[in-house]
Amino acid sequence: MAETVADTRRLITKPQNLNDAYGPPSNFLEIDVTNPQTVGVGRGRFTTYEVRVKTNLPIFKLKESCVRRRYSDFEWLRSELERESKVVVPPLPGKAFLRQLPFRGDDGIFDDSFIEERKQGLEQFINKVAGHPLAQNERCLHMFLQDEIIDKSYTPSKIRHA
Repeated sequence: MAETVADTRRLITKPQNLNDAYGPPSNFLEIDVTNPQTVGVGRGRFTTYEVRVKTNLPIFKLKESCVRRRYSDFEWLRSELERESKVVVPPLPGKAFLRQLPFRGDDGIFDDSFIEERKQGLEQFINKVAGHPLAQNERCLHMFLQDEIIDKSYTPSKIRHA
């Protein structure tokens, strides 16, 4: 039986110049979830998050955008992607039902530490989803990331490359 020996020679690469090393990356998609703000009073109180996008991917119409979204908007996006796409959608951070009970002695879902934890979970979620090549073709993702108001009565469709 003949033994095979792995080829361990180095690949021949071209030397890197300063533009290659320090120029803009060829393709990038940066999404930050920041600046949580709690609005409303009583049962009408909720927290919104700023969703900032910077990209040079040709499929996105805006190269930079900033919209405000609440947790329920993230839930809407997740359910739309599960219903319309072939993408396995990651879970959202939990709903925190126990934090909504009265007489807890803290602010429950409006406690700063909870909001920070949820913000980080939402950022991980949206980066995983938006980084998926199939999800990038879904109109609901584009609306979520770049439209000021989400048209929840939209017609699901694929985005065509510009």
